[in-house]
Amino acid sequence: MSDSSRDTPEGAGWGTGERGAYRRLMPPKSEKISWLDPRMLWAARNGVLASWFGDPTGRTRSRWVAQRAASGAPADKVIRRDDPDRFSFLVIGDTGEGDDPQYAVVPGFLRTGQDTRFAVLASDVIYPVGSADDYGTKFFRPYRDYRAPIYAIPGNHDWYEDLGGFMRVFCDDAPPLPPEPRPRPLSGDWLRSLLWHRPRPDAGQHLAQARTLRDAPEQRAVQPGPYWAIDAGPLRIIGIDTGLLGTLDAEQGAWLREVARGPRPKILVTGSPLYVDGRSDPCAIEGGGTVDDIVRDPNHHFVAAIGGDIHNYQRYPVRLDDGRTLQYVVAGGGGAFMHATHTIPRVDVAGVTEQDFRCYPLRGDSLAFYSRLYGRRLRMRRFFTLTEAEAAAVIAERLGIKPTRGPGATTRVTRRVRLVAGLLGTGRRPDRARRFRLPVRKIYTSLFSPSSATYSPPFFKCFLRLDVSPEAVRLRCCAATGNLAQEIDPPVEDEVTIPLRRADGQGGPGGLV
Repeated sequence: MSDSSRDTPEGAGWGTGERGAYRRLMPPKSEKISWLDPRMLWAARNGVLASWFGDPTGRTRSRWVAQRAASGAPADKVIRRDDPDRFSFLVIGDTGEGDDPQYAVVPGFLRTGQDTRFAVLASDVIYPVGSADDYGTKFFRPYRDYRAPIYAIPGNHDWYEDLGGFMRVFCDDAPPLPPEPRPRPLSGDWLRSLLWHRPRPDAGQHLAQARTLRDAPEQRAVQPGPYWAIDAGPLRIIGIDTGLLGTLDAEQGAWLREVARGPRPKILVTGSPLYVDGRSDPCAIEGGGTVDDIVRDPNHHFVAAIGGDIHNYQRYPVRLDDGRTLQYVVAGGGGAFMHATHTIPRVDVAGVTEQDFRCYPLRGDSLAFYSRLYGRRLRMRRFFTLTEAEAAAVIAERLGIKPTRGPGATTRVTRRVRLVAGLLGTGRRPDRARRFRLPVRKIYTSLFSPSSATYSPPFFKCFLRLDVSPEAVRLRCCAATGNLAQEIDPPVEDEVTIPLRRADGQGGPGGLV
Protein backbone atom coordinates (compact mmCIF):
# COMPACT_ATOMS: atom_id res chain seq x y z
CA MET A 1 0.00 0.00 0.00
CA SER A 2 1.32 3.44 -0.92
CA ASP A 3 2.13 6.14 1.62
CA SER A 4 -0.73 8.39 2.65
CA SER A 5 -0.61 12.05 3.66
CA ARG A 6 -0.32 10.85 7.27
CA ASP A 7 2.95 9.12 6.40
CA THR A 8 4.96 11.47 4.18
CA PRO A 9 4.67 14.79 2.30
CA GLU A 10 5.09 12.80 -0.92
CA GLY A 11 2.09 10.71 0.07
CA ALA A 12 0.11 13.94 0.27
CA GLY A 13 1.14 14.82 -3.27
CA TRP A 14 3.74 17.46 -2.43
CA GLY A 15 7.09 17.57 -4.17
CA THR A 16 7.99 16.91 -7.77
CA GLY A 17 5.91 13.81 -8.41
CA GLU A 18 4.93 12.98 -11.98
CA ARG A 19 1.50 14.23 -12.96
CA GLY A 20 -1.08 11.51 -13.49
CA ALA A 21 -2.55 10.39 -16.80
CA TYR A 22 -6.04 11.68 -16.00
CA ARG A 23 -5.83 14.43 -18.62
CA ARG A 24 -6.15 11.81 -21.35
CA LEU A 25 -9.71 11.25 -20.14
CA MET A 26 -10.68 14.91 -20.41
CA PRO A 27 -12.35 16.57 -23.40
CA PRO A 28 -10.12 18.80 -25.56
CA LYS A 29 -11.67 21.84 -23.92
CA SER A 30 -13.06 21.89 -20.39
CA GLU A 31 -14.98 24.63 -18.61
CA LYS A 32 -13.07 26.50 -15.91
CA ILE A 33 -15.55 27.40 -13.19
CA SER A 34 -14.75 30.44 -11.09
CA TRP A 35 -17.05 31.40 -8.25
CA LEU A 36 -15.58 34.89 -8.37
CA ASP A 37 -17.27 35.38 -11.75
CA PRO A 38 -20.42 37.53 -11.26
CA ARG A 39 -22.12 35.71 -14.16
CA MET A 40 -21.66 32.41 -12.34
CA LEU A 41 -23.05 33.81 -9.12
CA TRP A 42 -26.06 35.26 -10.95
CA ALA A 43 -26.82 31.93 -12.60
CA ALA A 44 -26.71 30.25 -9.19
CA ARG A 45 -29.03 32.78 -7.52
CA ASN A 46 -31.96 30.48 -6.73
CA GLY A 47 -30.64 29.50 -3.30
CA VAL A 48 -30.54 33.13 -2.22
CA LEU A 49 -34.00 33.80 -3.66
CA ALA A 50 -35.41 30.78 -1.82
CA SER A 51 -34.01 32.06 1.48
CA TRP A 52 -35.49 35.53 0.88
CA PHE A 53 -38.90 34.80 -0.64
CA GLY A 54 -39.69 31.25 0.46
CA ASP A 55 -38.35 27.88 -0.63
CA PRO A 56 -40.41 26.15 -3.35
CA THR A 57 -38.29 22.98 -3.27
CA GLY A 58 -40.74 20.88 -1.26
CA ARG A 59 -43.63 21.64 -3.59
CA THR A 60 -41.56 20.99 -6.72
CA ARG A 61 -40.12 17.78 -5.28
CA SER A 62 -43.62 16.54 -4.46
CA ARG A 63 -44.66 17.10 -8.07
CA TRP A 64 -41.63 15.15 -9.34
CA VAL A 65 -42.42 12.29 -6.95
CA ALA A 66 -46.07 12.22 -8.03
CA GLN A 67 -45.02 12.14 -11.68
CA ARG A 68 -42.67 9.21 -11.05
CA ALA A 69 -45.37 7.34 -9.13
CA ALA A 70 -47.77 7.80 -12.05
CA SER A 71 -45.07 6.32 -14.31
CA GLY A 72 -44.92 3.14 -12.23
CA ALA A 73 -42.10 3.85 -9.77
CA PRO A 74 -42.47 1.82 -6.55
CA ALA A 75 -44.56 3.62 -3.95
CA ASP A 76 -42.08 2.91 -1.16
CA LYS A 77 -39.20 4.20 -3.35
CA VAL A 78 -37.07 1.17 -2.48
CA ILE A 79 -34.65 -0.25 -5.06
CA ARG A 80 -34.36 -3.97 -4.38
CA ARG A 81 -31.10 -5.41 -5.65
CA ASP A 82 -29.82 -8.98 -5.74
CA ASP A 83 -26.39 -8.32 -4.22
CA PRO A 84 -24.85 -11.11 -2.13
CA ASP A 85 -24.26 -10.82 1.61
CA ARG A 86 -20.66 -9.78 0.90
CA PHE A 87 -20.21 -6.99 -1.63
CA SER A 88 -18.62 -3.57 -2.07
CA PHE A 89 -19.77 -0.18 -3.31
CA LEU A 90 -18.34 3.33 -3.75
CA VAL A 91 -19.49 6.73 -2.53
CA ILE A 92 -18.28 9.93 -4.15
CA GLY A 93 -19.63 13.41 -3.54
CA ASP A 94 -19.72 16.85 -5.18
CA THR A 95 -18.14 15.85 -8.44
CA GLY A 96 -19.35 17.81 -11.39
CA GLU A 97 -17.10 20.76 -12.19
CA GLY A 98 -15.78 18.96 -15.29
CA ASP A 99 -12.20 20.16 -14.83
CA ASP A 100 -8.83 18.81 -13.65
CA PRO A 101 -9.79 18.11 -10.02
CA GLN A 102 -12.82 16.02 -11.07
CA TYR A 103 -10.99 14.00 -13.72
CA ALA A 104 -7.99 13.50 -11.40
CA VAL A 105 -10.20 11.33 -9.18
CA VAL A 106 -11.30 9.04 -12.01
CA PRO A 107 -8.26 6.71 -12.42
CA GLY A 108 -8.16 5.83 -8.72
CA PHE A 109 -11.96 5.58 -8.59
CA LEU A 110 -11.91 3.06 -11.46
CA ARG A 111 -8.97 1.09 -10.05
CA THR A 112 -10.40 0.88 -6.54
CA GLY A 113 -13.91 0.20 -7.82
CA GLN A 114 -13.17 -2.62 -10.27
CA ASP A 115 -15.08 -5.23 -8.26
CA THR A 116 -17.75 -2.97 -6.75
CA ARG A 117 -21.44 -3.60 -7.42
CA PHE A 118 -22.54 0.04 -7.70
CA ALA A 119 -21.65 3.61 -6.75
CA VAL A 120 -23.58 6.37 -5.00
CA LEU A 121 -23.06 10.01 -5.93
CA ALA A 122 -23.70 12.10 -2.82
CA SER A 123 -24.77 15.66 -3.71
CA ASP A 124 -24.04 18.20 -6.45
CA VAL A 125 -23.74 15.99 -9.50
CA ILE A 126 -23.39 19.00 -11.81
CA TYR A 127 -22.02 22.52 -11.28
CA PRO A 128 -22.87 25.33 -11.51
CA VAL A 129 -26.67 24.96 -11.96
CA GLY A 130 -27.40 21.28 -12.69
CA SER A 131 -28.01 21.87 -16.38
CA ALA A 132 -28.81 18.90 -18.62
CA ASP A 133 -26.32 20.35 -21.10
CA ASP A 134 -23.44 19.68 -18.70
CA TYR A 135 -24.00 15.97 -18.08
CA GLY A 136 -21.94 14.91 -21.10
CA THR A 137 -18.58 16.20 -19.84
CA LYS A 138 -19.32 16.18 -16.10
CA PHE A 139 -21.01 12.79 -15.61
CA PHE A 140 -21.19 10.47 -18.63
CA ARG A 141 -17.65 11.07 -19.90
CA PRO A 142 -15.68 10.83 -16.64
CA TYR A 143 -17.48 7.67 -15.46
CA ARG A 144 -17.96 5.95 -18.81
CA ASP A 145 -15.53 3.14 -17.85
CA TYR A 146 -17.16 2.41 -14.51
CA ARG A 147 -19.00 -0.80 -15.39
CA ALA A 148 -21.71 -0.70 -12.72
CA PRO A 149 -24.78 1.44 -11.93
CA ILE A 150 -24.43 4.87 -10.38
CA TYR A 151 -27.25 6.12 -8.15
CA ALA A 152 -27.38 9.75 -7.02
CA ILE A 153 -28.97 12.21 -4.67
CA PRO A 154 -29.18 15.85 -5.74
CA GLY A 155 -27.38 18.71 -4.07
CA ASN A 156 -28.37 22.34 -3.96
CA HIS A 157 -26.63 23.03 -7.31
CA ASP A 158 -28.71 20.32 -9.01
CA TRP A 159 -31.78 22.21 -7.83
CA TYR A 160 -30.80 25.51 -9.46
CA GLU A 161 -32.72 24.45 -12.57
CA ASP A 162 -35.55 22.83 -10.59
CA LEU A 163 -33.96 19.36 -10.84
CA GLY A 164 -34.90 18.95 -14.51
CA GLY A 165 -31.52 17.64 -15.69
CA PHE A 166 -31.13 15.32 -12.71
CA MET A 167 -34.56 13.74 -13.24
CA ARG A 168 -33.89 13.15 -16.93
CA VAL A 169 -30.59 11.40 -16.26
CA PHE A 170 -31.33 9.33 -13.15
CA CYS A 171 -35.11 8.87 -13.22
CA ASP A 172 -35.87 7.15 -16.52
CA ASP A 173 -35.81 10.33 -18.64
CA ALA A 174 -38.59 11.97 -16.64
CA PRO A 175 -40.33 14.61 -18.80
CA PRO A 176 -40.45 18.27 -17.68
CA LEU A 177 -43.06 19.25 -15.16
CA PRO A 178 -46.05 21.21 -16.52
CA PRO A 179 -46.00 24.92 -15.63
CA GLU A 180 -47.59 25.93 -12.34
CA PRO A 181 -50.36 28.55 -12.14
CA ARG A 182 -49.04 32.09 -12.10
CA PRO A 183 -48.62 33.39 -8.51
CA ARG A 184 -50.63 36.25 -7.11
CA PRO A 185 -49.04 39.64 -7.98
CA LEU A 186 -46.82 41.22 -5.31
CA SER A 187 -46.72 38.00 -3.27
CA GLY A 188 -43.45 36.40 -2.22
CA ASP A 189 -43.95 33.66 -4.84
CA TRP A 190 -44.46 36.31 -7.49
CA LEU A 191 -41.31 38.25 -6.56
CA ARG A 192 -39.30 35.03 -6.52
CA SER A 193 -40.70 33.90 -9.89
CA LEU A 194 -39.66 37.17 -11.55
CA LEU A 195 -35.98 36.51 -10.77
CA TRP A 196 -35.93 32.70 -10.74
CA HIS A 197 -33.29 31.02 -12.90
CA ARG A 198 -34.83 28.49 -15.28
CA PRO A 199 -33.29 26.19 -17.91
CA ARG A 200 -33.22 27.28 -21.51
CA PRO A 201 -36.08 25.87 -23.62
CA ASP A 202 -33.58 23.88 -25.71
CA ALA A 203 -31.61 22.51 -22.75
CA GLY A 204 -30.43 18.92 -23.07
CA GLN A 205 -30.38 18.64 -26.86
CA HIS A 206 -27.21 16.54 -26.73
CA LEU A 207 -28.24 14.41 -23.77
CA ALA A 208 -29.15 11.38 -25.89
CA GLN A 209 -25.70 11.42 -27.46
CA ALA A 210 -24.04 11.79 -24.07
CA ARG A 211 -25.91 8.75 -22.74
CA THR A 212 -24.12 6.52 -25.26
CA LEU A 213 -20.98 6.88 -23.14
CA ARG A 214 -22.69 4.86 -20.37
CA ASP A 215 -25.29 2.74 -22.14
CA ALA A 216 -24.19 -0.83 -21.32
CA PRO A 217 -26.91 -2.87 -19.54
CA GLU A 218 -24.72 -3.35 -16.45
CA GLN A 219 -24.34 0.45 -16.11
CA ARG A 220 -28.04 1.22 -16.09
CA ALA A 221 -29.58 2.60 -12.91
CA VAL A 222 -33.18 3.80 -12.66
CA GLN A 223 -34.27 5.61 -9.50
CA PRO A 224 -37.82 6.07 -8.21
CA GLY A 225 -37.14 9.76 -7.58
CA PRO A 226 -34.69 12.23 -6.06
CA TYR A 227 -34.79 10.30 -2.76
CA TRP A 228 -34.74 6.54 -2.43
CA ALA A 229 -33.63 3.49 -0.47
CA ILE A 230 -31.49 0.61 -1.75
CA ASP A 231 -31.73 -2.87 -0.25
CA ALA A 232 -28.36 -4.46 -1.00
CA GLY A 233 -27.20 -7.64 0.72
CA PRO A 234 -27.65 -7.24 4.50
CA LEU A 235 -27.76 -3.44 4.28
CA ARG A 236 -30.29 -0.72 3.50
CA ILE A 237 -28.81 2.51 2.08
CA ILE A 238 -31.16 5.50 2.30
CA GLY A 239 -30.55 8.58 0.14
CA ILE A 240 -32.35 11.81 1.01
CA ASP A 241 -32.77 15.03 -0.97
CA THR A 242 -32.10 18.14 1.12
CA GLY A 243 -32.98 20.58 -1.67
CA LEU A 244 -31.82 24.17 -1.90
CA LEU A 245 -31.57 25.02 1.78
CA GLY A 246 -30.54 21.76 3.45
CA THR A 247 -33.92 20.72 4.89
CA LEU A 248 -36.59 18.06 4.31
CA ASP A 249 -40.24 18.73 3.49
CA ALA A 250 -42.90 16.97 5.58
CA GLU A 251 -43.70 14.40 2.87
CA GLN A 252 -40.09 13.23 2.56
CA GLY A 253 -39.72 13.30 6.35
CA ALA A 254 -42.68 10.93 6.76
CA TRP A 255 -41.21 8.61 4.10
CA LEU A 256 -37.82 8.63 5.87
CA ARG A 257 -39.39 7.62 9.17
CA GLU A 258 -41.18 4.77 7.42
CA VAL A 259 -38.18 3.31 5.53
CA ALA A 260 -35.96 3.72 8.61
CA ARG A 261 -38.04 1.24 10.62
CA GLY A 262 -37.01 -2.35 11.15
CA PRO A 263 -33.92 -4.25 12.28
CA ARG A 264 -32.00 -4.11 9.01
CA PRO A 265 -28.75 -2.09 9.44
CA LYS A 266 -28.85 1.23 7.58
CA ILE A 267 -26.55 3.90 6.21
CA LEU A 268 -27.88 7.37 5.41
CA VAL A 269 -26.55 9.32 2.40
CA THR A 270 -27.46 12.99 2.48
CA GLY A 271 -26.66 16.21 0.68
CA SER A 272 -26.26 17.99 4.03
CA PRO A 273 -23.85 16.34 6.51
CA LEU A 274 -25.13 16.01 10.06
CA TYR A 275 -21.74 16.72 11.66
CA VAL A 276 -19.36 19.08 9.91
CA ASP A 277 -16.56 21.52 10.75
CA GLY A 278 -16.66 20.63 14.43
CA ARG A 279 -20.37 21.18 14.96
CA SER A 280 -23.68 19.36 14.78
CA ASP A 281 -26.07 20.29 11.94
CA PRO A 282 -29.02 17.90 12.44
CA CYS A 283 -31.08 18.89 9.33
CA ALA A 284 -34.57 20.12 10.14
CA ILE A 285 -37.73 18.41 8.88
CA GLU A 286 -40.77 20.54 8.05
CA GLY A 287 -43.37 20.09 10.77
CA GLY A 288 -40.88 19.19 13.50
CA GLY A 289 -37.96 16.96 14.31
CA THR A 290 -34.66 16.46 12.54
CA VAL A 291 -33.00 13.88 10.36
CA ASP A 292 -30.52 13.20 13.15
CA ASP A 293 -33.40 12.32 15.50
CA ILE A 294 -34.32 9.55 13.06
CA VAL A 295 -30.72 8.40 12.62
CA ARG A 296 -30.10 8.21 16.38
CA ASP A 297 -33.31 6.30 17.18
CA PRO A 298 -32.19 2.82 18.33
CA ASN A 299 -35.24 1.25 16.68
CA HIS A 300 -33.98 2.36 13.26
CA HIS A 301 -30.54 0.68 13.42
CA PHE A 302 -28.47 3.27 11.57
CA VAL A 303 -24.73 2.69 11.73
CA ALA A 304 -23.49 5.66 9.68
CA ALA A 305 -24.57 8.91 8.02
CA ILE A 306 -22.55 10.08 5.00
CA GLY A 307 -23.03 13.62 3.68
CA GLY A 308 -21.78 15.55 0.68
CA ASP A 309 -21.91 19.34 0.07
CA ILE A 310 -18.65 20.10 1.93
CA HIS A 311 -15.70 19.42 -0.36
CA ASN A 312 -13.38 17.43 1.88
CA TYR A 313 -13.44 14.37 4.16
CA GLN A 314 -14.32 14.40 7.86
CA ARG A 315 -15.34 11.64 10.28
CA TYR A 316 -16.94 11.94 13.72
CA PRO A 317 -17.48 8.68 15.68
CA VAL A 318 -20.30 9.73 18.03
CA ARG A 319 -20.98 7.40 20.96
CA LEU A 320 -24.64 7.51 21.99
CA ASP A 321 -26.10 7.13 25.47
CA ASP A 322 -27.19 3.54 24.72
CA GLY A 323 -23.60 2.51 23.94
CA ARG A 324 -23.84 2.50 20.15
CA THR A 325 -21.33 4.39 18.02
CA LEU A 326 -22.56 6.18 14.90
CA GLN A 327 -20.06 7.18 12.24
CA TYR A 328 -20.89 10.64 10.87
CA VAL A 329 -18.90 11.20 7.68
CA VAL A 330 -18.40 14.13 5.30
CA ALA A 331 -17.51 12.85 1.81
CA GLY A 332 -17.72 15.71 -0.68
CA GLY A 333 -14.19 15.57 -2.08
CA GLY A 334 -15.07 14.02 -5.44
CA GLY A 335 -14.11 16.82 -7.81
CA ALA A 336 -15.24 20.32 -6.85
CA PHE A 337 -12.85 22.92 -5.39
CA MET A 338 -11.47 21.96 -2.01
CA HIS A 339 -13.10 23.35 1.10
CA ALA A 340 -10.47 24.11 3.70
CA THR A 341 -9.95 21.87 6.72
CA HIS A 342 -7.50 24.21 8.44
CA THR A 343 -10.44 26.44 9.44
CA ILE A 344 -11.93 23.63 11.57
CA PRO A 345 -11.33 24.52 15.24
CA ARG A 346 -10.12 21.97 17.75
CA VAL A 347 -12.88 19.37 17.77
CA ASP A 348 -14.96 18.89 20.89
CA VAL A 349 -18.54 17.97 19.92
CA ALA A 350 -20.91 15.24 21.13
CA GLY A 351 -18.06 13.56 22.99
CA VAL A 352 -15.84 13.49 19.88
CA THR A 353 -12.40 14.99 20.51
CA GLU A 354 -9.33 15.58 18.38
CA GLN A 355 -8.14 12.09 19.25
CA ASP A 356 -11.24 10.60 17.56
CA PHE A 357 -11.69 13.08 14.69
CA ARG A 358 -10.27 12.43 11.22
CA CYS A 359 -10.08 14.70 8.19
CA TYR A 360 -8.53 14.85 4.73
CA PRO A 361 -6.68 16.87 3.72
CA LEU A 362 -4.81 17.24 6.97
CA ARG A 363 -5.17 20.74 8.37
CA GLY A 364 -1.51 21.53 7.74
CA ASP A 365 -1.78 20.47 4.09
CA SER A 366 -4.94 22.53 3.72
CA LEU A 367 -3.22 25.62 5.11
CA ALA A 368 -0.16 25.11 2.89
CA PHE A 369 -2.44 24.64 -0.14
CA TYR A 370 -4.32 27.89 0.46
CA SER A 371 -1.20 29.85 1.31
CA ARG A 372 0.11 28.97 -2.15
CA LEU A 373 -3.23 29.69 -3.79
CA TYR A 374 -3.57 33.17 -2.30
CA GLY A 375 0.12 33.91 -2.64
CA ARG A 376 -0.38 33.53 -6.39
CA ARG A 377 -3.74 35.26 -6.44
CA LEU A 378 -2.53 38.30 -4.51
CA ARG A 379 0.95 38.26 -6.09
CA MET A 380 2.49 38.02 -2.63
CA ARG A 381 4.11 34.60 -2.85
CA ARG A 382 7.08 35.36 -0.61
CA PHE A 383 4.81 36.59 2.17
CA PHE A 384 1.87 34.18 1.94
CA THR A 385 3.45 30.88 0.92
CA LEU A 386 4.03 28.47 3.82
CA THR A 387 5.93 25.23 3.58
CA GLU A 388 4.10 22.08 4.60
CA ALA A 389 6.26 21.92 7.72
CA GLU A 390 5.50 25.53 8.69
CA ALA A 391 1.78 25.02 8.14
CA ALA A 392 1.72 21.83 10.23
CA ALA A 393 3.68 23.51 13.02
CA VAL A 394 1.40 26.55 13.30
CA ILE A 395 -1.70 24.32 13.20
CA ALA A 396 -0.27 22.30 16.11
CA GLU A 397 0.46 25.50 18.03
CA ARG A 398 -2.96 27.11 17.49
CA LEU A 399 -4.95 23.96 18.24
CA GLY A 400 -2.69 22.59 20.98
CA ILE A 401 -2.22 19.24 19.22
CA LYS A 402 0.69 17.18 17.94
CA PRO A 403 1.43 17.31 14.21
CA THR A 404 -0.44 14.50 12.46
CA ARG A 405 2.37 13.56 10.12
CA GLY A 406 5.41 11.81 11.51
CA PRO A 407 8.04 13.94 13.29
CA GLY A 408 10.60 15.71 11.15
CA ALA A 409 13.05 18.52 11.70
CA THR A 410 11.93 21.12 14.21
CA THR A 411 10.25 24.02 12.43
CA ARG A 412 10.23 27.50 13.95
CA VAL A 413 6.85 29.27 13.94
CA THR A 414 7.63 32.89 13.12
CA ARG A 415 5.49 35.99 13.42
CA ARG A 416 4.89 35.89 9.64
CA VAL A 417 3.72 32.26 9.79
CA ARG A 418 1.28 33.09 12.58
CA LEU A 419 -0.02 36.13 10.71
CA VAL A 420 -0.62 34.16 7.49
CA ALA A 421 -2.37 31.40 9.45
CA GLY A 422 -4.65 33.98 11.05
CA LEU A 423 -5.42 35.72 7.76
CA LEU A 424 -6.39 32.37 6.21
CA GLY A 425 -8.84 31.61 9.00
CA THR A 426 -6.96 28.86 10.82
CA GLY A 427 -8.99 27.38 13.65
CA ARG A 428 -8.19 27.66 17.34
CA ARG A 429 -8.84 25.89 20.59
CA PRO A 430 -12.39 26.50 21.86
CA ASP A 431 -11.12 28.11 25.08
CA ARG A 432 -9.12 30.66 23.08
CA ALA A 433 -11.90 31.24 20.56
CA ARG A 434 -14.22 32.29 23.39
CA ARG A 435 -11.92 35.15 24.35
CA PHE A 436 -12.56 36.90 21.04
CA ARG A 437 -16.18 37.86 20.58
CA LEU A 438 -15.60 39.67 17.30
CA PRO A 439 -16.48 37.49 14.28
CA VAL A 440 -12.87 37.65 13.04
CA ARG A 441 -12.72 34.04 11.90
CA LYS A 442 -16.03 34.33 10.07
CA ILE A 443 -14.81 37.43 8.22
CA TYR A 444 -11.54 35.79 7.20
CA THR A 445 -13.10 32.52 6.10
CA SER A 446 -15.61 34.44 3.99
CA LEU A 447 -12.99 36.71 2.45
CA PHE A 448 -10.54 33.89 1.80
CA SER A 449 -13.04 31.14 1.04
CA PRO A 450 -12.21 28.77 -1.83
CA SER A 451 -13.77 30.52 -4.77
CA SER A 452 -12.16 28.76 -7.69
CA ALA A 453 -10.31 25.54 -8.35
CA THR A 454 -6.62 25.18 -9.00
CA TYR A 455 -5.45 23.14 -11.93
CA SER A 456 -2.17 21.59 -10.82
CA PRO A 457 -1.59 18.88 -8.16
CA PRO A 458 -1.98 18.22 -5.36
CA PHE A 459 -5.78 18.46 -5.47
CA PHE A 460 -6.59 16.58 -2.21
CA LYS A 461 -9.65 14.82 -3.66
CA CYS A 462 -11.18 11.65 -2.23
CA PHE A 463 -13.89 8.99 -2.47
CA LEU A 464 -15.09 6.15 -0.25
CA ARG A 465 -15.05 2.39 -0.69
CA LEU A 466 -17.37 0.39 1.57
CA ASP A 467 -16.94 -3.38 1.90
CA VAL A 468 -20.07 -5.00 3.32
CA SER A 469 -20.46 -8.35 5.07
CA PRO A 470 -23.18 -9.69 7.40
CA GLU A 471 -20.94 -8.79 10.32
CA ALA A 472 -19.52 -5.37 9.45
CA VAL A 473 -18.91 -2.57 6.96
CA ARG A 474 -15.33 -1.52 6.35
CA LEU A 475 -15.24 2.12 5.24
CA ARG A 476 -12.09 3.51 3.63
CA CYS A 477 -11.36 7.04 2.43
CA CYS A 478 -9.16 6.84 -0.68
CA ALA A 479 -7.18 9.84 -1.89
CA ALA A 480 -6.57 11.33 -5.33
CA THR A 481 -3.91 14.02 -5.62
CA GLY A 482 -3.55 14.28 -9.39
CA ASN A 483 -0.06 12.75 -9.24
CA LEU A 484 0.74 9.44 -10.92
CA ALA A 485 1.87 7.67 -7.75
CA GLN A 486 -1.51 8.09 -6.08
CA GLU A 487 -3.29 7.31 -9.36
CA ILE A 488 -1.62 3.91 -9.66
CA ASP A 489 -2.11 3.02 -5.98
CA PRO A 490 -4.69 5.29 -4.28
CA PRO A 491 -3.61 5.74 -0.65
CA VAL A 492 -6.05 5.07 2.16
CA GLU A 493 -6.35 8.21 4.29
CA ASP A 494 -8.76 6.79 6.86
CA GLU A 495 -10.30 3.41 7.64
CA VAL A 496 -12.90 2.25 10.13
CA THR A 497 -14.76 -1.00 10.67
CA ILE A 498 -18.43 -0.54 11.54
CA PRO A 499 -20.05 -3.62 13.09
CA LEU A 500 -23.52 -4.63 11.93
CA ARG A 501 -24.07 -6.93 14.89
CA ARG A 502 -23.72 -6.24 18.58
CA ALA A 503 -20.55 -7.35 20.27
CA ASP A 504 -22.66 -9.50 22.64
CA GLY A 505 -24.03 -11.48 19.65
CA GLN A 506 -27.63 -10.37 20.20
CA GLY A 507 -28.08 -9.06 16.65
CA GLY A 508 -28.55 -5.52 15.38
CA PRO A 509 -25.85 -2.87 15.08
CA GLY A 510 -23.65 -2.01 18.00
CA GLY A 511 -20.65 0.09 18.86
CA LEU A 512 -17.17 -0.27 17.47
CA VAL A 513 -15.36 -3.47 18.41
